[in-house]
Amino acid sequence: MKVVVLGGYGVFGSLLCELLVRDGHQVWVAGRNYDTAKQAAARIGAVALRVDITQDLGPVFSVWPDVVVDAVGPFQAYGGAPYRLAEICIRHGVDYFDLSDDARFTAGISRLNDGAVAAGCRVLSGASSVPGLSSAVVAELARGMVDIDAIETVILPGNRAPRGRSVIASILSQVGARAKVWRGGQWYAIRGWSARKTYDVDRDDRRAAYFITVPDILLFPKFFKARSVMFRAGLELSVMNVALAWLSAVRRFVPLPTGAASVSVLHWLAGQLVPLGSDRGAMILQVTGALDGHRRVRHWRLIAEAGAGPYIPTVAIRTLLRRIDHVAVGARPCLAEFTLAEAEASMADLAVTTDRSEAPWHPMFQTALEPHWPELPTAVKRLHSFHDIEQFSGLSQVVRGPSLLARIAATVFGFPRAGEAVAVRVTKSRTATGETWTRDFAGKKFRSYLSPAPQAGRFHERFGPMRFELDLDVRDGAIAMPVRRGWFLGIPVPAQLLPVSNSREFEQDGVFQFDVSLSAPFGLGLIVRYRGFLAPD
Repeated sequence: MKVVVLGGYGVFGSLLCELLVRDGHQVWVAGRNYDTAKQAAARIGAVALRVDITQDLGPVFSVWPDVVVDAVGPFQAYGGAPYRLAEICIRHGVDYFDLSDDARFTAGISRLNDGAVAAGCRVLSGASSVPGLSSAVVAELARGMVDIDAIETVILPGNRAPRGRSVIASILSQVGARAKVWRGGQWYAIRGWSARKTYDVDRDDRRAAYFITVPDILLFPKFFKARSVMFRAGLELSVMNVALAWLSAVRRFVPLPTGAASVSVLHWLAGQLVPLGSDRGAMILQVTGALDGHRRVRHWRLIAEAGAGPYIPTVAIRTLLRRIDHVAVGARPCLAEFTLAEAEASMADLAVTTDRSEAPWHPMFQTALEPHWPELPTAVKRLHSFHDIEQFSGLSQVVRGPSLLARIAATVFGFPRAGEAVAVRVTKSRTATGETWTRDFAGKKFRSYLSPAPQAGRFHERFGPMRFELDLDVRDGAIAMPVRRGWFLGIPVPAQLLPVSNSREFEQDGVFQFDVSLSAPFGLGLIVRYRGFLAPD
């Protein structure tokens, strides 16, 4: 098969050319710098071709290719005619694939579908690590699942992996910029390079990763009917992660430049740090969903050794060309176009290993309440059975104590104002260590952080500097949560000084009900009481 790779001497383009030559294809290494293209082509037994993607594209078709691959990017910088190359390929009846990591670009390729079908050619965008390979992994992990609660992907390259300018430009354009992410069945706004989470590459290698938007974020919610979709990426060196996180925070207030000059500076700085770290990278996917009436979580992990990581974005195109006769014509994002088994076969000659695992998944309260969880009514279990983020809304009655102590406590902890039929919304989100509950009473918000206690039947709840340990007592289908002990700034609080908590959760007429009452010690009276109902949004 005759394949022209634009950007064929770039970081990913050159590796793709190498693999395609290895597979027996006739390959043209195309780019603006003909001398560089000749050198790259000579190393692998390919042919050089001078092509400037911003100018005349005629030379691409002078060699009568079967397939044209765009490995140039960054695709978010393609301007007013982003699909110019793909459109010309359709006019020539030539298959087109690209390595786009830009969500809008990849999703928008579908507008060319009618023309591609009429021309009988294949036009696939995002034939890279995401969404090409990631969607194949998710399709396999989700096999047999009735509902998909969450899809989570992380890519963790080794520090010695080469970084092209287009990759740095893509990351820099997102750092601190607001983007939408699908969580708990709703779109939320989140800033690029935030939402930090750590992952285990293996037992002795734990790395941090941060949110960035990729085509998966936009495409997976509908394609896989998932309630939450998250993607993170992280650099191996902590100093680089922290620097980008700091830049993300600063850009909330100061519009720092992200143009060519900034990209050049970061590209140079990254180059100075190449000797540090390793050439070991990872890609991890996790899918959680309902299987045979139970919640299960399935993992897939790829470990790339000895500098094999940069080959991974090229695997999707290699796989597509190996099965090209089974790829349908038309223009679309590259979603589950091949099986995971086919992709893993395309990596068999690389220093790559993969493994899978599966385990039951339980929400925090189910684990804490075993064996009493089955005794709870449906509405109570529903409120505590969420995987990522869920919102619940309802009405409440709020009573505040009249004493000075009650007013001080309400101010310190942000308790709601007194009122009848107060609109309330509770947003619950999972964290690495537990759950965060944000309660919004008609615009008055306060937040607490919950985590499992070492002993079964208990949990910890933190309000600012105060942390409490609460018992979970299940009686007649209701949960009571008395305070057992507490700490202030980590210092134990004498039992006599602890507030008295009378909190219950129960179901009435099929609806979740709450009744939370907090009183001051020594019989000094009510601090706050709020009660009402909630239903899932």
